[in-house]
Amino acid sequence: MAVSAQKHLAGLLAGILTAFLPVCAFAQEASQVLEKGNAISTGVSFLGFLVVSLIFSRLWIGIVNVSFIHEESIGSIEERQPYIPSPKVIGGTLIGTFVLFLLALKGLRHVFPLWEGHPGALALGVLFAMLGGAVLAAEQRWRRSREYVFAGMIGTAIGIVLIGFQQSLFQGDAVHDPYFMALSVLCIALAWSCLFGPWNARVKATVLGTFLFWIGIFLVANDSPDIRMARILAGMVALIPAVIWCGFFLRYHYQQASLVLLMFFAGMLSTVPILFYDKLVRSGAEMQFFFFRIVPENFNRTSSAFVSGNLVGMTSVRSTLLITLLSFLFVGVVEEVSKFWVMKQSGKKFFSSIDDVMQLSIIVAIGFAFAENIVNPTYFTGFVQDFLITHEPNWGGFLGNVMGRAILTNMVHIVSTGVLGYFFGLALFAGPYIQDAHRKGKILWVAESFHSLLGYPEKLVFRREMLLLGLTFAIILHGLFNFLVTFPDILPAHPSTLGDLFGLAPGSLLHLVPLLMIPSLFYVVGGFWLLTELFYKKENMKERGHLVTTDTFVQTRVVA
Repeated sequence: MAVSAQKHLAGLLAGILTAFLPVCAFAQEASQVLEKGNAISTGVSFLGFLVVSLIFSRLWIGIVNVSFIHEESIGSIEERQPYIPSPKVIGGTLIGTFVLFLLALKGLRHVFPLWEGHPGALALGVLFAMLGGAVLAAEQRWRRSREYVFAGMIGTAIGIVLIGFQQSLFQGDAVHDPYFMALSVLCIALAWSCLFGPWNARVKATVLGTFLFWIGIFLVANDSPDIRMARILAGMVALIPAVIWCGFFLRYHYQQASLVLLMFFAGMLSTVPILFYDKLVRSGAEMQFFFFRIVPENFNRTSSAFVSGNLVGMTSVRSTLLITLLSFLFVGVVEEVSKFWVMKQSGKKFFSSIDDVMQLSIIVAIGFAFAENIVNPTYFTGFVQDFLITHEPNWGGFLGNVMGRAILTNMVHIVSTGVLGYFFGLALFAGPYIQDAHRKGKILWVAESFHSLLGYPEKLVFRREMLLLGLTFAIILHGLFNFLVTFPDILPAHPSTLGDLFGLAPGSLLHLVPLLMIPSLFYVVGGFWLLTELFYKKENMKERGHLVTTDTFVQTRVVA
């Protein structure tokens, strides 16, 4: 096993290191080609990089094999099954790498300042040539690496396309061009849906992970130096509670590592819609879709317009409270629907029980909270800046704020999306669940009433009912927590305890009860109790198999 491990490591390092040799050999020639601006010569030179990289990698791996072969057992050789990729695999890798290079050359222009101009194009060509050589070496060494190479190319391509669209959309006068806005939003939606293709869990996780890698590189590259360091440190800190939370909830039921990573990455991606909408609001963009126009508005402004236009005569305090509650409910709608969509697109065909749906929906919520803590400048990134970098290090304040978000706000996402996952599981396995309910003598009032009175299929009505209930409960739980946390700051006196809220004398025991303790107990203690009860219900633990979508064709005979 030690010899095999040494060969694995040597082969991988050989592919990466030897890819650099032809790059150095052709660097001078490529630089001259780029200065002349000849696109055909650039392509030929780039392909030359890859071909020579492949030759060097192949020769070096052969040397490694010869060096270790006499120490390796026959069983080890049969187990690793060394092979040479087919011309189809090699050609696809070369073409895919070259296409990605051209996409990056166009789509990442002005995104990464170091890549601008001829030197930047040369550096980008060197990078992709090295990656292409390493990929070809890996494909020769490991047969399964082909699917990861495919997934990496898909994730990279979609990442480059969306980054390019994002830059084009919000730079210059493009934001005020309605036709360009409509076309861009359509292309972004299509590219976004391509991220969740019909692949297995390993491939889908690799696609999403590669896409997130490029997004992370983009964010870090465009940060100012002080924020860049804070964001990197915030990511390292935020990963700790995310891993702890995942480990805690994975104890209920075993899950494949690829599926856990898939749902975690999907949860991180579910923050994109709310961030994209916020960027549209701050840029003042108007989306003209030919027959109608959409003007993104701030949720607080929308709520204020609704309250002032429909509820006349309300006091200023009550009006502010209602506006704040509606704003948080709007945010809850966007975030919970986004989490539900990525959960459904990513894991629907992998769910085998209601517990499965609940557990993996919680992983989505943890991924969402992890990304939110890094991207939002007022959360972990802000904590690092305020308590560790800008001023004298204040570890007490830093750890207090980090623990508060790591425990309380993470639990809010976990409870709301976990409840949504429970109802989504009921909707997915509606057929067997209804059969079990009928067998036990339970009455499904809504589904049976619609079926008996209007003739709607009972299973269809039950599914719609469960989805509606799940989304409603998730949105209310999410919005209500945000409202309760903000509630003391809205009131004129800014009470911090129950005694302050009710205006009691200073000696009252209610002055010892902070207002923030109420949502903390409700969501942390109550949330744990609720989720544990749902996880251990027998009907939720029952394995019901994986969903299979089939089409039934019925032949009809027409009688004249």
